[in-house]
Amino acid sequence: MSSMSLRPLSPSERAAALHKAAAARAARAAAKERLKNGKTSAADLIGAAAADDALARMRVVELLEALPGIGKVRAAAIMEQLGIAASRRLRGLGIHQRQALVDFIDEK
Repeated sequence: MSSMSLRPLSPSERAAALHKAAAARAARAAAKERLKNGKTSAADLIGAAAADDALARMRVVELLEALPGIGKVRAAAIMEQLGIAASRRLRGLGIHQRQALVDFIDEK
């Protein structure tokens, strides 16, 4: 990040940014809910993240924790096993990490 500060947003720009952020959070929450209910697969969600900015910003650990039977501890262990940083988001996954994640989830 540069040390130069961003110009202040006008009230309408701020409202638009807040609205966009809320919509993105809602999209991620809905995706995790679909995953939890088995209405979508992790592979589909990871694939959709390529085109969907909101999903692309979802943390990998959140995706894992949304899967039935995986909590914080298990998710952290899986991330470590696959060599994926705890802070990594779906967009930041390399092709091999993405494949390893999908393969791991499919085997589960």
